[in-house]
Amino acid sequence: MEILRDLQVKARATLPRPVYDYFAGGAGDERTLAENDAAWRALWLVPRVLTGVAVADPSVELFGRRLRAPLLLAPVAALRLLHPDGEVACARAAADAGTVFCLSTRATADLAEVAAAAPDAPRWFQLYMGPDRGTVAEMLRRAREHGYEQIVLTVDLPVAGRRDREDRHGPVAFPAGVTLADHLGGVTDPATAKPVVGGWQALTWEDVAWVREVSNLPVMVKGILTAEDARRAVRAGASAIVVSNHGGRQLDGCLPTAVALPDVTAAVAGAVPVLVDGGIRDGGDVVRALACGASAVLIGRPYAWALACGGQAGVARVLEALIADTARTMALVGAASVAQVGPAHVRPSHP
Repeated sequence: MEILRDLQVKARATLPRPVYDYFAGGAGDERTLAENDAAWRALWLVPRVLTGVAVADPSVELFGRRLRAPLLLAPVAALRLLHPDGEVACARAAADAGTVFCLSTRATADLAEVAAAAPDAPRWFQLYMGPDRGTVAEMLRRAREHGYEQIVLTVDLPVAGRRDREDRHGPVAFPAGVTLADHLGGVTDPATAKPVVGGWQALTWEDVAWVREVSNLPVMVKGILTAEDARRAVRAGASAIVVSNHGGRQLDGCLPTAVALPDVTAAVAGAVPVLVDGGIRDGGDVVRALACGASAVLIGRPYAWALACGGQAGVARVLEALIADTARTMALVGAASVAQVGPAHVRPSHP
C-alpha cells in the first residue's frame, strides 16, 4: 500500500539512523526479511464473480471478543524511541479501531499505564522468559491484575539473531526520560541499553504450562513455523499459535511465514486459532492469510512507521486504511464475511 511505503520513507528521513535501523533491520543478510513480504505476493488471489457481494464485513470473533477486522497490533519493543506517546498511543489507536494491542515485555511503558490508557479494550501481554522465575511470576500476576487477556509467549529467541544492520551502530541511546519498563511498577537499567537486552534462554514445552499456571491466563505460543511444533503446542495447552519468524530478525534464511502457515493450519485442524505475522502489507495479504487458514494477522513495522510519523493519529490512519482494504479485497474475491474466505481464494504463482 502506498500509505505504508510513504510512511517508511518518511520515518527513515525523520528518525535517527540507529533507531530506524533497529526497527527496520533483520537478521544476517536480511533474506527472510525480504522474503516475508515476497512470499505473500507469490500467492495469487482467485476472485469469484456474480456472488452478489458489494459490501463485505471483515469483523471476526476471537477469544470471545468481536473485532472489527482480523488485524491486530503485534508486540514491538521500545515504542517511545519512535514517538513520546509510544505504547500508550498504539493502545488507544487499537481501541478506537476495535482491535487488540499486544504489549511487549521490552516496552517503554509499564503494563499498568497501557491498561489505563484504553481500559475497555482487549489487550494481550507478550512475554520473554527470563532466568528469574520469581520476577516473571510477579510480572504475570500484574498482567492478570490489569486486565490482560492472553499471554503471548515468544519462543524463538533462545539467543538474539545476528543483526548486522542494527549492531553496527552499537547501543541505541534512549531519549531523555525514556526507559524500559520492568512491568513490576518500576524501570530497568537503561538509558543507553539496546531495546533487546539479556534475559533470554532456551525454553521447553513444559514452560508453556508453567506460564499458564502462574498467570492463570491463556497462553499463546508465538514463533511456530512447523507442523510438528504446532501439534506439540496444542498438546502443551496453547490457547493459540502465532506463525512467526520474528519479522525476519532471528534466523536468516528460514521459512517465510506465508510458506509455513498452510502446514501449521493443516496440522492444528481447528483445535486452536492460528495467527500469523511477517510481511503483511495490505488487505490482499490479510485475505491471503485467511485463505491459508489463519484466524487473524498481526502487523508490526507498518504501525511502527505510522507511530513515528504521526503518533496515535498515524496509527489510527494505518489501521483504518488496512481494514478498508481488507473489506475491499474480500468483496473483490466474492466473500461477504471472513468465514467465506477459504483455500479456493488463493493459488501459488509458482506451483
